[in-house]
Amino acid sequence: MGKKDSIGIGLLGLGVVGGGVARTLSRRAETLDAQVGCPLRLRKIAEKDLAKTRASKMDPDLFTTDPAEVVGDPEIDIIIEVLGGEHPAMEYINEALGRGKYVVTSNKEVMAKHFPEFLSLAKEKGVDILYEASVGGGIPLIAPFKQDLLANEISTIYAIINGTTNYILSRMSSEGLDFSSALKQAQELGYAEADPTNDIEGIDAAYKLVILAALAFHIEVRPDDIYREGISRLSSRDFRYAKELGYEIKLLAIAKEQDGVVEVRVHPVFLPQDLLLAKVDGVYNAVQVEGDLVGRVLFYGQGAGPSPTSSAVIADVIDVAQRVNRGVKITPTLRLDPTKRIKPISEIETRYYLRMSTVDRPGVLAKISNVMGDNLISISSVIQKESDVSADVAEIVLMTYPAKEQAMQQAMGEIERLDVVREISNFVRVED
Repeated sequence: MGKKDSIGIGLLGLGVVGGGVARTLSRRAETLDAQVGCPLRLRKIAEKDLAKTRASKMDPDLFTTDPAEVVGDPEIDIIIEVLGGEHPAMEYINEALGRGKYVVTSNKEVMAKHFPEFLSLAKEKGVDILYEASVGGGIPLIAPFKQDLLANEISTIYAIINGTTNYILSRMSSEGLDFSSALKQAQELGYAEADPTNDIEGIDAAYKLVILAALAFHIEVRPDDIYREGISRLSSRDFRYAKELGYEIKLLAIAKEQDGVVEVRVHPVFLPQDLLLAKVDGVYNAVQVEGDLVGRVLFYGQGAGPSPTSSAVIADVIDVAQRVNRGVKITPTLRLDPTKRIKPISEIETRYYLRMSTVDRPGVLAKISNVMGDNLISISSVIQKESDVSADVAEIVLMTYPAKEQAMQQAMGEIERLDVVREISNFVRVED
């Protein structure tokens, strides 16, 4: 295959990311053409919202309301999918790969749910699918896992990969806000959607962790395999007590491997304040990776927004276009290991923070300690934080040494049934 006169690009979607990609392709055409070695031509854009097409001030002949017209165009070599969501993105990606076209996507949901199938189809058709923007936005993550870290045996990934939740937790920590106030602030600033469920319940982070875990540990992971908790049950009191104990609270996506067993989970954690990850605030993202050769490395930057995400999309486009121009076929190289298994959440071992409301009388701590001891859980500290004498209520904060999750869940069930315990107000895992 010789050099091409030009490389055709089709764009599916003209939303925030799609608009940023289209503007970059247009405004930096000369620079991009020089990097690729031949002209990049944006030949077709699929967008059903005519208001967006008019607002773009681009050539009206570029637009169609039918994505199938873009995917089927024989002059288009690379399809950029920025529709978001599972459907119809999955169908159009499959169609594009099936036609022997390269695909670049920023869509974490469709990649998380159909990652192995896309890789298999791309390999069969002698093309590839690139997805750098699907996890960290503008933070280079996928390429390092596929190239720079290949010589390493990765043991651990700790990731703050949702800017919305990190902003909310940062405000709760620094300003003492309750969850609803911090969420409202995030929505007013445009950091949170009107329906923030995917962010605050950890769904978005779980999608991204699927991709990272597959790349790091070569295991097929599905979104349902990931244990997930959101942040809505955290209160300002938890942040106050965390600080007193020397911790910050973050929503972490965690993946670990030991002896072919991989744990994947997303939930709030207590992190020691002196860790770099604990200092990542606002809408910023960070991914900490530990490898046997490279040691501990941290990737940090803006995880979302039109400019950072467009940067990652365009980088993938340039990568594909350079190879297409040279006549070099690229196909997926990731091989998944079917012998590895995913560890159930009940089998993990970590430390725990427990906040509970009890009656304010002697002997309460003894009863709680007996339950913990019966379940082989050692207590590292117990503090009675506040008392309401008139209501005969005390608040107790308890920290444990490392214990099995199953034992901790059993103990909490037994503690809640004690006649001296009003409620377990919160429970957060600790990662030291």
